[in-house]
Amino acid sequence: MTAVYRSSAAVLPSMNISEMMQSRIPGLLKFGGQLLYIFLLLVIGLRLIRWLKAMLSKSFERMEMELGLHKFLISLVTVCLYTFLALIIAEKLGFNAASIVAVIGSAGVAVALSLQESLSNFAGGIVILVCKPFKVGDYIVTPTLEGTVQDIGLIYTHLLTFDNKMAVIPNGGLANSSITNVTAEAQRRLDIPVNIGYECDLLKAKNIVFAIIDVHPAVFHEEGRMPEVFVTELGDNAISLSARVWTRTEDYWAAKFALLEQIKLAFDREGIVIPVQQMDVRIKK
Repeated sequence: MTAVYRSSAAVLPSMNISEMMQSRIPGLLKFGGQLLYIFLLLVIGLRLIRWLKAMLSKSFERMEMELGLHKFLISLVTVCLYTFLALIIAEKLGFNAASIVAVIGSAGVAVALSLQESLSNFAGGIVILVCKPFKVGDYIVTPTLEGTVQDIGLIYTHLLTFDNKMAVIPNGGLANSSITNVTAEAQRRLDIPVNIGYECDLLKAKNIVFAIIDVHPAVFHEEGRMPEVFVTELGDNAISLSARVWTRTEDYWAAKFALLEQIKLAFDREGIVIPVQQMDVRIKK
């Protein structure tokens, strides 16, 4: 009787383990299937994200988009796609995707409130990069500064002033200001004002100025761009002339300085007087 009892006791645990394994097999298979599904979803999602990034990058290159904006948009799209993929996987794992989105939204609002000024500059950087009022290498004039654009970032724009100082301007204020892009066009009109005395020969002075500007190598001689000299004002103390020429943008300052010097030297040789502002003061005793 004792032997039989021991034999029965030895059989019972093995039967319980077998039954337990059989009862758990469907659950294990279901869990394994879910893991396989999530793994495939992750692999396909990552490949799809890489494909979308490559396609967008090629599209931006064909559009000749600014490099800074190109990188920013690719980064933004990448973050959004990865976040979307993470939410899908979290939902498949049993998490509440709506709760996760609510937490992310609340955190985003808190960050936005604490970084209002930086976000304003960031938005200004996006506006500048999209609308392209200027590009790297352009000489621009702002209400406070002027210089050559060295770099356009998402937060700041760097200008190199004419005296070789680096100025850093927040994009928020720059995007909302009036900006003059001096080098946007390949050609510029150069106006040179000249005053002569009333006692001088007007026609002679005009001919001298015209002879100088007409032979300068940087001055254009084409239809609509011919050099001109004309009277602009009969002032109280002088006759105001203006020489108007067209030149390449990169030759503007060199042509201006050279023409001003040549006109002054020619007037001195020919006896054309450039009057100076005078004030007579009488003292009564």
